Amino acid sequence: MWPEVLSYEKRLSDMFSLFKPKGEMIEALIERQNNQEFSYPFVGKTRELSAPPQGYDCDHNRICLGKGERVFSAACAALRRWHMFELGWVEIYNSAAPIKPGTVVAMLAHCFGLWWSNICRIVYVINEPGPVRKFGFAYGTAPHHIERGEERFTIEWHDSDDSVWYDIYAFSQPSYWMVRLGYPLARRLQRKFAEDSKRAMLQAVAGSEAWFRG
Repeated sequence: MWPEVLSYEKRLSDMFSLFKPKGEMIEALIERQNNQEFSYPFVGKTRELSAPPQGYDCDHNRICLGKGERVFSAACAALRRWHMFELGWVEIYNSAAPIKPGTVVAMLAHCFGLWWSNICRIVYVINEPGPVRKFGFAYGTAPHHIERGEERFTIEWHDSDDSVWYDIYAFSQPSYWMVRLGYPLARRLQRKFAEDSKRAMLQAVAGSEAWFRG
């Protein structure tokens, strides 16, 4: 029993810090989590917009980014460089990480004077033609994550009205007792992430359009 408790406490101490984790520390975490199983059993479940697995919260957010091929291309480029995580209080370590299945990334967050790190792995990539053209991916949580679950980020271009949308769909549940204890705060931060992420993608597309016109 004691080794399990110590291991649990060690994971928490690795996850939370008063200071921003240094690059070598993050890379070591990524390396240790690289061959770990996903921390939830419903891998790939975000492919379908159905009821979330029992016991998991579901969040579905979307925003229209504009219209036309230029907007779609700019949004896809922003997604490829993980721009939806450039939020000031959230960032992806190594924003050059390729969008392909198996890629492992660290998401760093900073709030209330505390830093924490979450490790995720890309589950699948979306690149679909059709009346609704789609590009995106989903990643799932590794054991080194304060939540358990999966999140999908998609850019959609609708032929019917030429509109381009940024769509975020996720299911999750707390992974550690600290998160369960602060559940209302955790849910508030999840909602804040969705709103800030949508705003970041709007700004990315607007900046690209301004550059094109200039």
